[in-house]
Amino acid sequence: MGPKEPKPTKREIDAVLAQLEKLDVPPVDYSQRCLTDGSPITSDHKEIDPITKQQKDYIVLTADERAKGFVRPVRDTYTHKKCNSDTTMGRAIAETYAREPKFYSGTFCCSCQQHFPLDEFVWKGTEEILGT
Repeated sequence: MGPKEPKPTKREIDAVLAQLEKLDVPPVDYSQRCLTDGSPITSDHKEIDPITKQQKDYIVLTADERAKGFVRPVRDTYTHKKCNSDTTMGRAIAETYAREPKFYSGTFCCSCQQHFPLDEFVWKGTEEILGT
């Protein structure tokens, strides 16, 4: 008997699954967008709420567009590298990242209470930068 094969890590499994998912996923239709609650996009969605410091609402791919498949695992928590704090996003935003990782150019840090470029964040428990 030879040596035992090491068990793959969750990260390695996620990477393989993401590659397999890419094989059967149709291209994203960027015209299929809405706000997180499924309503049409409004001109004031980027207004900042004075209490939460977040936008009034965020644009996502529609539920039908997200249902076509993902090219990355659906993850909802990320870490801000500068302050080492975690932020958890809603399901529609998480699925939009999984369907099209480059959909967003920045995201919000709940600890800093500001939006920053994606390269300042990694998915929790990984070194993978958001949007890659």
